[in-house]
Order: sequence, then structure tokens, then C-alpha cells
Amino acid sequence: MAETRILFGFHAVLSRMRQHGTSIQEILIDQDRVDARMRDLLEMAKAQNVRVIQVERHRLDGFIGANGRHQGVIARVVETPMPYKDIHDILESDLDEPPFFLVLDGVQDPHNLGACLRVADAMGVHAIIAPKDRSVGLNGTVRKVASGAAETVPFIAVTNLARTLRELKEAGVYVVGTTMDAPSNLHNTKLEGPIAIVMGAEGDGIRRLTEETCDALITIPMFGSVQSLNVSVASGMALYEIRRQRTLAVNPQ
Repeated sequence: MAETRILFGFHAVLSRMRQHGTSIQEILIDQDRVDARMRDLLEMAKAQNVRVIQVERHRLDGFIGANGRHQGVIARVVETPMPYKDIHDILESDLDEPPFFLVLDGVQDPHNLGACLRVADAMGVHAIIAPKDRSVGLNGTVRKVASGAAETVPFIAVTNLARTLRELKEAGVYVVGTTMDAPSNLHNTKLEGPIAIVMGAEGDGIRRLTEETCDALITIPMFGSVQSLNVSVASGMALYEIRRQRTLAVNPQ
């Protein structure tokens, strides 16, 4: 029997309709919300023959709690299996470019993980890897913040992160960790081939064993007064630099 789950918020529900509209069983909406955003959603649902049920707001609150920011929209969806279940599936697949991974060590805030999924999707990352014991996982808040990217970027939770990094290295993937005091920086490091960029949570950084397993360590140069960056912001900067270098390697100016 197919597994179902809840999506909530306009971004998450609209993205699911655009990408996998047939996987939506039904959409529940706040009967008192009649603004333009809701009308657009209703038009898309009608075009895709998705069942819509108007309910009182307290029924929506019951799905995720009164403090949940569902924005008056909740969808019941059939779980869509990812094409990749582990790193070996990706490494052995027919990619059109060298493997590109984002590794998150210790990111436990759902908003940060959701934002990391969005930037990973935007930069063409093949998968996000995180340890099972130090990751928030793909909950409803993550999916809402990710705005559809949780359905496009494989999220691979592993039992032993250091072992997984060693397996990547054995497969020819260059594992680069980010730390505050690394001798090299993002701008003067060659990042063109198969790569896994490792990011830690703001404040804590990556763990010692993770750091020791990396092939190289780099820092993101800072030119202002702040001492650290949110992990999703730092990830966006690092992933963009990797994508920039890859683009220039293929299409030199």
C-alpha cells in the first residue's frame, strides 16, 4: 500500500502540483481565505483535477498544531520514491557531469535544512548526505521551507558519516570540508571534478572525525564584522562557487 503524508504551505503544495500533480490525493483549504494566492491555487487544482475541500481553520490546525504556519493550505500526497536510495545508486548512475554532493554534519534546524535543499536544487547538487543521528530529517517544516526541493534533491541519511566519506573518496570524489581557520579559501581552491562539500552547523562546525576524513579543508573568506554564517547561506556560497568553476571549465571565457 502506498504511503501518504502531509504537505502544508503554498510553496510546498504548488510545487508538488507542478512536479507530481497526480500524487496529490486531496487539498484542504481554509474556507475563509479568498485572496489572489488562494484563487491561483484553486485554478491549478481545477486544471489538474485535484480534489479540494474547504474546511474550518481549526481542522487544518489539527494536522500540524495551532502554531504551525500552514497558510490555510494542506495536501495529502502519496509518497514519491526517490530514484536514488544511497550514494552508490548515484555514483553508478548515468550522470551528465561529475558527482556533486552537499554533506551536512550536525544540521538539526528544519528551516536550515529546508533552505539547504533549495540552494542544492538551484545549483544542481545530485544529493544531500547527512548522518542519521545528527540531522533533523525530512519533516513537514523542512518540506515547506524547501518549496518543492525536498522532492527533487535526494536526501540520504547515513549511519556512519565518516565511513560514507571514505567510500566517496574511494570512488574518486574529492571531499572538501569547511572550517573557520582552514589554510585555503573557497576562491583559491580548484573545485571542478567529482566533489562533496562538507558543511557544519553554525557555531559547532563539522565534527573532528569528519574533519579528519576530508581530503582538504577550506574557509569562506569574510570581509565584514560577522564571525560566522548561517549554514544555508554558507552552503549557497560554496555551491555557487563550485558551479561557477564547473561552468568555466566546460565553457572557458
